[in-house]
Amino acid sequence: MTTDSNKRGGPYKSRSGKVCGVCAGLAEHFGISPFWLRIGVVILFLSTGIWPTLILYFVAAMIMKPKPSQPLKSNDEANFYDAYVKSPNYTIHQIHAKFMNLDRRIQRIEDAVTARGYDWERRFNA
Repeated sequence: MTTDSNKRGGPYKSRSGKVCGVCAGLAEHFGISPFWLRIGVVILFLSTGIWPTLILYFVAAMIMKPKPSQPLKSNDEANFYDAYVKSPNYTIHQIHAKFMNLDRRIQRIEDAVTARGYDWERRFNA
């Protein structure tokens, strides 16, 4: 059974698949049994030869993103997950930069609030 969050990001590699999770992920995305999809892949494997199917399977395994460990609830979560899967280091760097910016802003606020002049200003304006 497919959910809206599954269709939003396209087919994902299943975390519970047998080999790379490609067949299980595609079966889940299209709402069919993984067993029948695997049978179809084996038939394709036997009819076209080893290499075309094997290359196609591993290209699909490299292109498909792993399924999120939790369902994606919004487009913002889906966009963040897509960005993280494409470039985890860059995404972590972006998060770190945002936290450092917030830390600087909080530090400036703390400096202003704990400054000696702030206390006098507050007492006179109260």
